[in-house]
Amino acid sequence: MLKCKYDNSKKMAGSSVEKTVSMNMKVLILAVPSIISNITVPLLGLVDMAIVGHLGSAAYIGAVAVGGLLFNVLYWNFGFLRMGTSGLASQAYGRRDFREMFSVLLRAIEVAWGLSLLFIVFRHFIADAAFYLIDTEPEVRVLAEKYFLINIWAAPAVLGLYALKGWFIGMQNSKTPMLVAIFINVMNICLSLFFVYFMDMGIEGVALGSALAQISGLLLAVFLWVKFYSGHFIRFLDKKALFNTDGLGAFFKLNLGIVIRTMCLVTVTSFFTIAGTKQGITVLAVNTLLMQLFTLFSYFMDGFAYAGEALVGKYIGAKDKCNLKKVIESIFMWGGSLALVFTALYGFFASEFIAFLTDKPDVVKEAAKYYFWVLAIPFAGFSAFLWDGVCVGATAVKTMAWTMIIATATFFLLYFSFIDKFGNHAIWLSFVCYLAMRSIAQTIWAKCNLLRI
Repeated sequence: MLKCKYDNSKKMAGSSVEKTVSMNMKVLILAVPSIISNITVPLLGLVDMAIVGHLGSAAYIGAVAVGGLLFNVLYWNFGFLRMGTSGLASQAYGRRDFREMFSVLLRAIEVAWGLSLLFIVFRHFIADAAFYLIDTEPEVRVLAEKYFLINIWAAPAVLGLYALKGWFIGMQNSKTPMLVAIFINVMNICLSLFFVYFMDMGIEGVALGSALAQISGLLLAVFLWVKFYSGHFIRFLDKKALFNTDGLGAFFKLNLGIVIRTMCLVTVTSFFTIAGTKQGITVLAVNTLLMQLFTLFSYFMDGFAYAGEALVGKYIGAKDKCNLKKVIESIFMWGGSLALVFTALYGFFASEFIAFLTDKPDVVKEAAKYYFWVLAIPFAGFSAFLWDGVCVGATAVKTMAWTMIIATATFFLLYFSFIDKFGNHAIWLSFVCYLAMRSIAQTIWAKCNLLRI
């Protein structure tokens, strides 16, 4: 364990190790609500998958996969609205800079709603361009387009929630995002089931239920912010901040690395789905369903990454090197333990999970050929998620960019080298090695830089 010496004459808010609460407990206090919140995020997709998986054709599964792909391309490229907001807000929190805490949120919301307006205005152009690039079955395309054109109306809610979630986490509050996420999923389940089975709306009902659930979630998040924060922060409102181009320019410049990192992430994830479409509807459905196992693991791991974001940013803002190192030790202890647990769960229950999502015998049978790739995911990728959290809290955006570029290059090099020989197995090989390369590159950076402070 690391040993620290403290200068009591130079204490500042958040700078000393609080003896009453262990670092592991601090991590858990932030991580557990985030894990619960994150688990509910893939549940939106899982609920949609489970509903359409029983509608009569594998094309419905493929349609949700392709429709989800389009939203990933749109939304994930703007993940800086959450990550950048979290890192900046947590560092401002550590410095006790209340005006900057509030300004960070204002800038993020302004950007989020500006972007979402563009998405809605150009929704048909986006759909046409996307389906021109995605080579899929005509039946899948028709259904996916219906799903997309309805769900896109929730863009202001989705991006607005990105900004609010990042800000809440930066303020060391992971409970509010948890409550909002649970509410969204309850609404999604109820509304989607109602529209599909009582209104007989098919995939349109699934899309409408998801969109209305997101909008309801944004309204709840705004209500909670007003209730618990507005009284304290309203006096720090700087109306000029809304129209300060310098502030917005600095916001985008700082988050350029996150944008590059996210574009690489979207490229790999999107190509994974696109490559699956070339293998036929059944393999596309298999890859989509198995990817849900990765998604479930990633959101568990992101819970500890979010804790890392909040605490790393806080201690960097407070210039507390000792607690900074303790946070990193703690999140990796928890992350490694979770990787072991997930490997065991996937080894014993992967088939049952797939059978729950679909009753198509051909899909279930085909999926069994790829289970061993799923087993490799936890230990190949857990540190990549955790280092992302550390980098966000430290606003080490350049590191996030170049390590992701290296990993992305590895993915495509392996894919094009082995696709002709191994078929769909080449897709999974490339993806697992991509995760491993992210972990390796970020670990090297941390040992050369962050861990030496």
